[in-house]
Amino acid sequence: MPQFVKICGICGYIIVVVLSMRFMKRILFLLVGLCYFGASFAQKNEPKFKVLAFYTAQNDRAHISFVHEANRWFAKMAESHHFAYDSTNNWALLNSQYLANYQVVVFLDTRPEAPDQRAALQTYLENGGAWLGFHFAAFALTPSKFNQDWDWYHNQFIGAGEYKSNTWRPTSAVLRKEGKHPVLKGIPTTFKSSPNEWYRWKNDLRSNPDIQVLLSIDPSSFPLGTGPKPHEIWHSGDYPVVWTNKKYRMLYLNMGHNDIDYEGGTNTELSFQFGNSVQDKLVLNALKWLGKSK
Repeated sequence: MPQFVKICGICGYIIVVVLSMRFMKRILFLLVGLCYFGASFAQKNEPKFKVLAFYTAQNDRAHISFVHEANRWFAKMAESHHFAYDSTNNWALLNSQYLANYQVVVFLDTRPEAPDQRAALQTYLENGGAWLGFHFAAFALTPSKFNQDWDWYHNQFIGAGEYKSNTWRPTSAVLRKEGKHPVLKGIPTTFKSSPNEWYRWKNDLRSNPDIQVLLSIDPSSFPLGTGPKPHEIWHSGDYPVVWTNKKYRMLYLNMGHNDIDYEGGTNTELSFQFGNSVQDKLVLNALKWLGKSK
């Protein structure tokens, strides 16, 4: 009898050990699965790229309106398209150390004035960083508060040089697609833009071999603008409005000026840049293209 109990005790011990090993394997399998799920979940929720937008929003009510509108729109798009979006009016953050955290820099209006900030942007872009600029970000006029005193940025990088003239009031234009580029994917040959103040430039962008024009004003838009000054209404001409410099990861869009009720004295916003499905797609295409690693 004692011998039998001893044998049964050994068998029970073996059974317990076997069951424990099976239980441990299940626990281990469960832990590995949880780790894999956690890593997969974290990877899916990690932003595809990070965007940092700079703005001033102090000069013109139409530009201020656009800045606020753009910040709302970009934040909303970041949630649904899985990228990170931060914006700031602190231009001191335009330094190499801070920019290293972001794949795309956006200028919603104006440009940096401090020499160290300008140098940091140039270094960032020359080392593969990406840039998206709207409307007033390319503006320069001497003499004015925004003199053309940055040759690399205005003449080489953007390529437009100084501002020359504009249409008035903000008016929708028919824009024509030119050539092929990832930014133009799914964009129709022509489409009607949101109302905008359109700029003309000193430099001939088409004579610059580094510049690829992606959208220009279609002749069917003329006359463009309502005045009241005659020179604010365009009747003919070649006007690029979206282009890239092939030496950099960059895109400039002339859009970015909302219409405001100046005359009535209410300063009511009369038009917006976003909410136009084709134009919105264009900006999203631009972000996704710029957000990819070089």
